[in-house]
Amino acid sequence: MTDSVPPAAEFRLWRSVLLVFFPFAGGYFLSYLLRSVNAVIAPQLIEELSLDAGDLGLLTSAYFLAFASFQVPLGVLLDRYGPRRVQAALLLSAALGAFLFSQGETRVSLVVARALIGLGFAGGLMSSFKAITLWFPQARWPLVNGFFLSMGGLGAVSATRPVEALLGLMDWRGVFLTFSIAIVCVSSIILLVVPERRNVGQGSSLREQLQGLVVVWRNRYFWKIAPVAFTSMAIGLAVQGLWAGPWFRDVAGLDRTAVANALFMLTLGLTAGMVGSGLLAEAFARVGIGVLGVMKLGLVIFFAVQAIIVWQWLPDALWPWMVFGFLSNICVLAYPQLSSHFPLHYSGTANAGLNVLVMLGAFAAQYGIGAIIDLWPLADDGGYLPEAHRGSLGAMLALQVVCYLWLFVPQRRKTPAAAADAA
Repeated sequence: MTDSVPPAAEFRLWRSVLLVFFPFAGGYFLSYLLRSVNAVIAPQLIEELSLDAGDLGLLTSAYFLAFASFQVPLGVLLDRYGPRRVQAALLLSAALGAFLFSQGETRVSLVVARALIGLGFAGGLMSSFKAITLWFPQARWPLVNGFFLSMGGLGAVSATRPVEALLGLMDWRGVFLTFSIAIVCVSSIILLVVPERRNVGQGSSLREQLQGLVVVWRNRYFWKIAPVAFTSMAIGLAVQGLWAGPWFRDVAGLDRTAVANALFMLTLGLTAGMVGSGLLAEAFARVGIGVLGVMKLGLVIFFAVQAIIVWQWLPDALWPWMVFGFLSNICVLAYPQLSSHFPLHYSGTANAGLNVLVMLGAFAAQYGIGAIIDLWPLADDGGYLPEAHRGSLGAMLALQVVCYLWLFVPQRRKTPAAAADAA
């Protein structure tokens, strides 16, 4: 802390870190861990339950579908009941889902369990941001938010080598049972430790939030930026959370431990990108390049490393995957870009609208990649052919490029920000 911070204020800040930041960060850490863990345990799931690629994609992506479906009512609940009670209750759904996943014997039971996990973690980020605005001074919000997002990256990192180490002690069912217990513990800590802030505030109703989404989704500028933003982020989530693992196994020829190590390096890039995108935007702003310009440039590099991966030019190299992880978050810059375009009372709705599309897109991409892979026969060793990976990831890259080109199509009619109310 700087000398300019009064001792009493410094004590209150550290109290907020201990009693608010860390409990909510524990939930966000676990949300990213369980979002990404199937990339490591996929071989065991396939072998034990006789899943094809489409089945694996569907049961993993059910997380994103349930997550996305709850985003709009989540805002109403947070405004009415506060982040402490909402997050503690939702985490119990994630704990139940993890327990049912550990007991699952059929594809349907695993899909339902995975959906419950996604529902339980639907408030991981939004409830935490709400808590930060309630308990931290406004001048500290950007710093606290940045540190908080890095906890998700640490969760993704923990889904690699640490989970692989756990698999040396127990099977995947034991791993998910352990996760269930950990989630209950975090839920209890949030409920018992986080202080309650009275007069949370009255937010908009569910009907008003839905009306706001209609206004945003009818806006031309939103649909200029949203397609490439949500497709690139969604495909990044789909690949990092599941399909990178089979690629390392089938294309790079890595064993289980080496796959976990490669995923570890990928998620290190992802974690760096969570903070790095904002730092890049700030640095480029000093030379007159705006947020949208940084996003466009970053996407070109993102597409280039995807081309290297798709065409399997450097199957043994990890640096393309680390760059992939870093730049898979470059389109988070679309959130402040949209916020600055809309009037203040629609800025949050615009971000929520984009977030819903990202999660629905991740569901579609994770399942779609598996469905495309199933168009090819299995390899002799029971894995997937390199051609199948090339076809599925190539289709995802082509989709992103088309959406990127849409950025440069002139709008037929310019929609000023002030007109958003009447859109």
